[in-house]
Amino acid sequence: MSSPVKIAIIGANGYTGEELCRLLLAHPRVEIVALTSRQHAGKSLAQVLPKCERKNAPDLRFIEPKLELLLASGAEFFFLSLPHGVASEFAVPLLKAGKKVLDLSADFRLRDAAVYAEFYGGIHPAPELLAQAVYGLPEIYRKEIAEASLIACPGCYPTSILLPLIPLLRAGLLDPQSLTVSSASGVSGAGRKAEESILYAECNESFRAYGVPKHRHLSEIEQELSLAANQKTVITFVPHLAPMTRGIHSFIVATPTARASAETIHQTLQDFYAKEPFVRIVERMPDTKYVTGTNVCEISTRWDDRTGRVLLFSAEDNLIKGAGGQGVQCLNLMCGFPETESL
Repeated sequence: MSSPVKIAIIGANGYTGEELCRLLLAHPRVEIVALTSRQHAGKSLAQVLPKCERKNAPDLRFIEPKLELLLASGAEFFFLSLPHGVASEFAVPLLKAGKKVLDLSADFRLRDAAVYAEFYGGIHPAPELLAQAVYGLPEIYRKEIAEASLIACPGCYPTSILLPLIPLLRAGLLDPQSLTVSSASGVSGAGRKAEESILYAECNESFRAYGVPKHRHLSEIEQELSLAANQKTVITFVPHLAPMTRGIHSFIVATPTARASAETIHQTLQDFYAKEPFVRIVERMPDTKYVTGTNVCEISTRWDDRTGRVLLFSAEDNLIKGAGGQGVQCLNLMCGFPETESL
């Protein structure tokens, strides 16, 4: 067996970083050689993330997120689990050093720097890299991901929305201008931070919309839908905060085209994802409890005879298929490993 691929996780102490650690420590073909956290530098993995304690990594400790330390670690692949804007500070020098980068922030998801400025409120820190980045949705961009050096891992909401819609828009079965989406996310989607609005007492027994009418994820959703529909596509998107720790549920309403029927909608999705290991087309309603802890996205369809609309439903774990697990899926493609390894 060849030597394991060496991995570094920058920003490893957040919820997504924790999932990356858990998945990669169980991966038989990789070795984590560096974990960074300013807050926890010097502490052991077991001290910071007890869930990830492993006998095969007894000496793994957090280090300061300094470029010289990261390069000295010998890592070949770098996961960036950082806020937008900060990720570019590491991506630029790492790519120049010949490393491969999987960014879980929003820094490289958009192809247009002007759209980034509109939705994220500032000038893009590395616009020269946008054309190089590959959007890390394996079911759609598998070949491109395998050949890339910079992966822009999708947001959690976009994954749950794009997977049901892209095949149907490509097939011309939905009117791209008719799309309305309502999604709900568990509180872990807000990240591991101290903030009043996500305290337990504020979220428990509560359900509320937020980020309306222009949630940041809307930018990458519309970008990818426009590419699938081959025309500019603008949607209504309303995200909600649900009183659960993790999981995303999305509900999509669309007007079918003349060529669509209940059968063609369902069969198109069945055919498109027939060989995909992490997408399940189900007859029942997708449920977050059936995908929590997995890298699976469930999708279901309904035809509403009363309104003539198509109803689409999806569910996923926001921290796995919506973040860390999808990143590992991309890593496997980049390295030529079985796509399901450790997932």
